[in-house]
Amino acid sequence: MTITSCDSSILQSSRHAWIALGSNAQGAWGHSQASISKALETLAENGVAVRAISPIYITAAIGGGRQPAFLNAVACVKPGLPAASLLRLLKSIERAAGRRLGRHWGPRPLDLDILGTGSGFRCSAPRTRIPGRIIIPHPHLHQRAFVIVPLAHLAPHWWHPLLHRTARQLLRSTAISRQVRSVGRQPGTL
Repeated sequence: MTITSCDSSILQSSRHAWIALGSNAQGAWGHSQASISKALETLAENGVAVRAISPIYITAAIGGGRQPAFLNAVACVKPGLPAASLLRLLKSIERAAGRRLGRHWGPRPLDLDILGTGSGFRCSAPRTRIPGRIIIPHPHLHQRAFVIVPLAHLAPHWWHPLLHRTARQLLRSTAISRQVRSVGRQPGTL
């Protein structure tokens, strides 16, 4: 699977979602790139159509302690199910890849997050974590290189509904692009 960009019809559709994929530890599915590739295959096997995938990027891990760098990508998908069901599916895929509860921001074989839906992110207010609910966008999303860099590559015209800036503008307005480097490969290619 080597789809690398979204066409305008995908960007305008409210029937798609943006998924962040990350890994920095060996898991049940092997090394980080293999885990990301298998996660995308498993999404497709469960009726989530993968429409586009960014290249893989290497980013430093966030949080304390020593741990390997992350491999990260963003995928545009057509889920065909409600956000809560999609979240449950993502968490089950993480567990199948070998993710277990551990320290906050610690190493993990797979990390899957729903970034949002449609051409922007649906916002929740207040910006607090409510058990059982998905809160998007994350208040620091625009500062996170592991999301903004692949998102800007995949969908440079994506619009942040609170900051009123495109992904490309967010990338240019900060120094976060210096925090990553491209692996130069797509998920699913070796």
